[in-house]
Amino acid sequence: MRQMFNTGSRLTVAGSWAAAVLLFLFSIFCMNGCGPKEEPQKPAIPLIRLKASQYPVFRDDHDFEALETAINNSLRYYKRVPLTREFVYGEERFTAEHLIRSFETFSAFVQKRPSQMDLNRFIRENYLVYRAAGNEETQTLFTGYYEPVYPGSMEKSEHYPYPVFSIPNDLVRINLSLFSDQYKGHKRLVGRINSSNEMVPYFSRKEINRINDFDARSQPLVWLENRVDRFFLEIQGSGRVQLENGEQLRIHYALSNGKAYSSIGRYLINKNEIPKEKMSMQAIRVWLEENPDRMDEVLHVNDSFVFFQLEKGGPYGSLGVEVTAMRSIATDSKLFPKGALCFIDSFLPDAAAYDKDPTPAEPEQWPEFKGFMMNQDT
Repeated sequence: MRQMFNTGSRLTVAGSWAAAVLLFLFSIFCMNGCGPKEEPQKPAIPLIRLKASQYPVFRDDHDFEALETAINNSLRYYKRVPLTREFVYGEERFTAEHLIRSFETFSAFVQKRPSQMDLNRFIRENYLVYRAAGNEETQTLFTGYYEPVYPGSMEKSEHYPYPVFSIPNDLVRINLSLFSDQYKGHKRLVGRINSSNEMVPYFSRKEINRINDFDARSQPLVWLENRVDRFFLEIQGSGRVQLENGEQLRIHYALSNGKAYSSIGRYLINKNEIPKEKMSMQAIRVWLEENPDRMDEVLHVNDSFVFFQLEKGGPYGSLGVEVTAMRSIATDSKLFPKGALCFIDSFLPDAAAYDKDPTPAEPEQWPEFKGFMMNQDT
C-alpha cells in the first residue's frame, strides 16, 4: 500500500530507495492538501480521497533524518517551478505554493521525532489522504532506485575492455521549437550528419557495438570488466565505478542516441527463457552469463544507447533533485503528482538473499516495510 500526502484544510499550508529494477505491486495512498469538499470520486480516477475513518495506521521503519533530506529535495523542485503551477490529486488541484507550505509543516513536525500515536493524530487532524485506485486487480506499480557499483579502470586493458562512453562529437541535437511554434512541446531530435550532409538518426546499439573505433567519436570516461555491467549501468542511468586505487567515480546519464528503449526482460519472457514471476535484474544477469553466445541477440533488442558524464553528486531523479536511499520512489507522472509525499505499506527484498539466489521467494515472504517516501522519479 502506498500513500501520497499533502496538508489538509485545517491547516493554512498545503501539501532512494535501493531496488529499482525490482517492481513491486501494491495499492498506494496519497496524502494531500486543502481544497473544496468533493463527492466520492469515480474509480477511473487514479487517486481517491479517503475519509478519516479509512486512514491506515501510519508507521515509519526508518530514521526521520533521511526523510527530512528527501522532503527538502522535493521542496527544491517546488521552489523552482512557478508558485501557481497546479498538481492534480484525484479531482482536486493544489498549487506549488500550497505544497511548499504543506511539506514544510510536515517536516517541522517530524523533526520533533514524534511517537507513532502522535504521528497518526497529526495526520488525521491536519492532512487529507488519497488512495491509489490501481489497476483492475487494485494493484499499483511503483519502483525504487538502484545505484550499482562496478569495478573499473581509467585505462583500457584485457581485464577492463568495455568503455563507458561520453556524448559523441558527431551527435547532433535539434530543438524543433526554434524553427516554428508548431513544434513547441515536441521532443528534441537526436541524430548525426552523414557523408551526404544530411541529418539522419544516430546509430543504434547494434551499430555502435560494431564500430571498432567508436572511441574516436566518443571519449571513454572509464573502462569496465563486464559488458553486462555496462548495459545495466545504462538501464539505471547512473552508478559508481570502483577503481583499483580505491577511488570511486560517480557516473550519470548525459544523453541517449534518441532510439526507443526496449526491455530485454520482456524479450526473455516472451521467448520463454525466464518466467515472468521470476524476472529480475539478477535473473537476467544469470541468464546472460549462462548464454554468452546469445548476448548480442538479447542486448541488441534494445536500440537505445546511453552516454554518460562524470558528476560529484546524485543520483538525480526526474525532478532534477537527488534521490534519497529508502526515501525516493518512481511512479507514472501522468497518474501521480510529482514530488508528492507518499506512504507505502509493502515488503522489501533481503539483499543477502539475492546474493545467494537471484530468484528468491515471493514478495509476500519478504520482510514487511512501512514508511514515508517522496515521489521523485518516473
